[in-house]
Amino acid sequence: MSEGASETRAELRAAWDDLIAELEQARDAIDVPETMPPPGGERLLAEGYRYLMGFVHSAVERAFHEDPRFPTFRHALQIVNKATIDNADAIYFMAPIDGRESTIVRGRVEDHRHWRGDAPAPTGRKAPQYLIFELSDGCIAGDSGSLAELRPGLKVQTGRIDSTEIAVAPDGSFEILLAPERPTAYEGNFVSTYRRTSRPHPVDPEIGFDRYACWVSGRQLFYDWEREDPVPLTIRQVGAEGEHPPPYDPARAGAALRHCGALVRGQMRFWNEFYTVLLEVYGKRDGSEGERFMPRNAFNRVNAASRETGGGQSTNLYAGGIFELEPDEALIVEARTPVPAQYVGFHLASLWGESLDFANHQSSLNGFQAEADDDGTMRYVVAHRDPGVPNWLDTTNHREGFLTPRWSYSQTPAPEDWPSIEARVVPFAAIRGLLPDGVRNVSAQERRDRIRVRQEHVQRRYRVF
Repeated sequence: MSEGASETRAELRAAWDDLIAELEQARDAIDVPETMPPPGGERLLAEGYRYLMGFVHSAVERAFHEDPRFPTFRHALQIVNKATIDNADAIYFMAPIDGRESTIVRGRVEDHRHWRGDAPAPTGRKAPQYLIFELSDGCIAGDSGSLAELRPGLKVQTGRIDSTEIAVAPDGSFEILLAPERPTAYEGNFVSTYRRTSRPHPVDPEIGFDRYACWVSGRQLFYDWEREDPVPLTIRQVGAEGEHPPPYDPARAGAALRHCGALVRGQMRFWNEFYTVLLEVYGKRDGSEGERFMPRNAFNRVNAASRETGGGQSTNLYAGGIFELEPDEALIVEARTPVPAQYVGFHLASLWGESLDFANHQSSLNGFQAEADDDGTMRYVVAHRDPGVPNWLDTTNHREGFLTPRWSYSQTPAPEDWPSIEARVVPFAAIRGLLPDGVRNVSAQERRDRIRVRQEHVQRRYRVF
């Protein structure tokens, strides 16, 4: 082995050792109290290792296979790497970009008349209920491992476009230009990759006031799980067509190994701290008896996507709480939405922030799946076993977990018209007597049919061929 090859071997081994050290620190976030993991028993510990390996899966893709010159869309979250209290109705997608260059996104949708506020097509395949693209500069939430990344000005959104605005050709195709400026006479779909801020970067003043997007991310939100199909998306940097990246080399490999480990450690540490400190899931940090940001068996006030929500979809209104139920208890939730939203969803998640198994359990319901009562109120029942009502949310036998309703509005209504939501704990045996007379019974066969639809949809949503 030549002297140069021997040095390279040693350098890459050192990078590998650094990766393993970072993964060890990430593993500590499962059960070392100082890292603020959720308290719980055997199931939560077991799920912690799955949760950790989900971040490993994501970090491998990000560290070794991202190139803003040759971007590709990837799943930011999916069945194998649930996290961040993910939405059970969503495809989360993302791609790195160079905001100083022009980038083209292309897609093709099935019947999308509901994007324009019309009634959905009565038959046939449909586009997702809602689609949004968001451009931003700054790290992905959680990468740094510290809540300091939530400081104002560290992350900047340069622009967005959603399905209410996207112009679609008669054949269902669309194209979106991402660029610092809209070209003269260009009338197509456009999102700016540039924004001049009112103050310099809070950490690196050399960045100045001019910010360029380094990520395009978004969500495809589904309503009719039986008929809506994912939108296939492609992305390319203008001018890079036909080119190729340089050959892989030891420097890139070493940097990727270290970056991979840092991403896993950062994500594990950040979200533990986020849930414990900001959301106050396990109590007030100062030991006081005041109301937590995430109350037990109740909801906090409805709020827009913000530092308190960890960012989130910028067109969303959020509310949240924690269910804490004994085997013979249930939670009746009542939600009212004065102004119709483009999307409404409500799902449950574990204390790791993993959405519960929404393919094989009815642990989530959206505005299409849930049934409103005659007074327009949406009433849900959160319980460990089936109460035989349409709007049951299955805890999958988690005693505790997140309650996470969302409402998406292209144009946010006035605060006095925001949705409201409340909950109360009741004995399981009393559920029927506390619901309106018109709530129908759901048979065991209908429940099985509903689960079948969910299972088939989730396979289509995340198919790899």
